[in-house]
Amino acid sequence: MEETLAEIERRLLPGIFQQIDQVAPRNTPVLLLGEAGTGQGMVAHAIHEISARRTRPLIQVNCASLPPDMMEGELFGREHDGTGVRQPGRLEAADRATIFLDEIGAMPWALQDKMHRFIRDGALPRPGISRNSKLDVRFIAASNRKLAEEVRLGRFREELFRMLSVDTITLPPLNQRKKDLPSLVDYFVAKFNRKYGKNIRVISEETRDAFQRYRWPGNLLELESVVERAVIISQGSTLQVANWFAGCAATEAPAGLEVKVLADLEHDWILQALGKTDWHIEGNNGAAAHLGLNPSTLRARMRKYGIFRREGKTR
Repeated sequence: MEETLAEIERRLLPGIFQQIDQVAPRNTPVLLLGEAGTGQGMVAHAIHEISARRTRPLIQVNCASLPPDMMEGELFGREHDGTGVRQPGRLEAADRATIFLDEIGAMPWALQDKMHRFIRDGALPRPGISRNSKLDVRFIAASNRKLAEEVRLGRFREELFRMLSVDTITLPPLNQRKKDLPSLVDYFVAKFNRKYGKNIRVISEETRDAFQRYRWPGNLLELESVVERAVIISQGSTLQVANWFAGCAATEAPAGLEVKVLADLEHDWILQALGKTDWHIEGNNGAAAHLGLNPSTLRARMRKYGIFRREGKTR
C-alpha cells in the first residue's frame, strides 16, 4: 500500500507531528502558522483524524476567498427576510465536529469580534430569539500572515488571537527543507504516475539539482504542481521538467515571480477541481466544496482567469 503524504510528512517532520499528537485529543483551538502552501490543510486534517471528533466532518472555510459582506452569513447563517426561512451557516454544520478556518487573517475586523464571542461562549446569536443556540465546535485556524504583527498594527483583534493561539504549530517553508525534497518529489512522481498511467522511474541529477536550487515560493503546493506538469510532459521513463521551471531554477527569481507562480497554481487548482467534478460547481460534491470556496467566489475566480467550459455550461 502506497504511503500517504501525511505519512511521509510524519517521517520527515517528527517534531511537527509530535505537536499534532499532543493537541489532537484536546478540544482547545489550534492555530497553524506558516507560508502559503506549507501544508496547513494537511495538518488540520491530521489533527481532526486522530481527535475524538474524527467520526464527524471537518468543515473547511477559506476566509480569503469569501467576499467580506458574505462571510458572516456563510459562517453564522442567514435569515431570509419575509420568508421565515433560515439558511444554517458553517458553524452549525460543525456542531460536535471541527471547523477549519483557513486564512483567518482575512476575516473582517467586526466579524473577528463576533467570532471571538462565539468561541468563548459557544452561543450562536439568533435574531428575534432571546435564547441563543449552543453549539459544540472545535476550532482549527490557519494563517500565512504574521498574526502577532497584525495584532500590533491593529489589523487583527488581540483577544481573538490569544484565544486561537492556545496551541500553535508553525510549519517551515519548503526552502528550509531541502533535505526533504527527494522524498517529496518521489512521492509526487509516484502519485502522478498512477493518475496519468505513466511509468517514470528515473529523475536525473540535473533535475534534482534544479529542484534544490529553486526557492519554492509556493511551497508544497507548488512542488506538487511542478511535478504534475513534469509527469504530463515527460516521454519515456525519465522525468522532464518544463523549460520555464529550469530557467527559474538556474537564476535568481525576478521580482513579481512569486505572485505569478501562485496565480498559476490557483488557476491549475481550479481546473483540477472542475475536472474531478465534471465541471459541477455547486453541491456537496461540487468543485466549490472541493476547494473550500463559496460557489459565487469560485465563479468570480473562473472569470478572473478566463476559465470557462467550451462545450457546455457549468452546473
